[in-house]
Amino acid sequence: MNGHDTSLIQGLWRIGAWGLSSTELARLVEGCLDLGIDTFDLADIYHGYQCEALFGEALKAAPSLKARIRVISKCGIALVKPARPHHRVQHYNTSHAHIVASVEQSLAAMGLEQLDLLLIHRPDPLMDADEVARAFGDLHRAGKVAAFGVSNFLPHQFELLQSRLEQPLATNQVEVSLLRTDSLFDGTLDQAQRLRVRPQAWSPLGGGRLSREPVESALGQALAQVGRELDATPEQLALAWLLHHPAGIQPVLGSGKLERIRVMARARDLNLDRQQWFQLLEAARGFPVP
Repeated sequence: MNGHDTSLIQGLWRIGAWGLSSTELARLVEGCLDLGIDTFDLADIYHGYQCEALFGEALKAAPSLKARIRVISKCGIALVKPARPHHRVQHYNTSHAHIVASVEQSLAAMGLEQLDLLLIHRPDPLMDADEVARAFGDLHRAGKVAAFGVSNFLPHQFELLQSRLEQPLATNQVEVSLLRTDSLFDGTLDQAQRLRVRPQAWSPLGGGRLSREPVESALGQALAQVGRELDATPEQLALAWLLHHPAGIQPVLGSGKLERIRVMARARDLNLDRQQWFQLLEAARGFPVP
């Protein structure tokens, strides 16, 4: 499994809860690289706007990592937090000034010269697509962001922003798992496959619930049966189920324990057949496809 692999992404939204020192976090990044996972997902708001600074400290502890990793960050959500005392109410901000300022703050916090990918974190009802496109263009020409995408966008929202851009959006990061299957049927994954845009899956294990699915539930029983057939854990099956989709879904992991990441990474070696895939879907939804 060593070497470059783009099927899995390591998410860092819980970085502050892991209690890792900068050296320990650097070792975690190194361990992910050894597993072929070279892409790390962050956002300006994570851990009360402190996530990127914590990641930056890890990169400072091991500077050689910078050249070996790809970094994703997001902006557009404005939280009411001590780090942002001027925010009176939680809101969205996709103005040119906010996007550019957010990127500059992210780069400074992580000690980077460029983000590999910037995502608009949530659809903004006040989004001016032309203004966002202008911000993307300015950031790209300045060499501060290599590529752009969105998160949690519905197909019509994706199309609106794409209609104003010179370069194609690189991804749509959405919540999809055996416990959240909306995007399979609302056009989101169909659009991704049509445009050949690889979607990313946040919370691919349902916030950890798929690791603890009761054995007496229909989904628990299905995971157990298919697990016996493939010698796989529920977590591995849940990830393999996503990886099997023809849109090329990239699950975003989120563990601070390297051994758990190593176990989850084995999902790449599982080959669910079509009936096993639909068996898990039926158990998750509670009814068969028509």
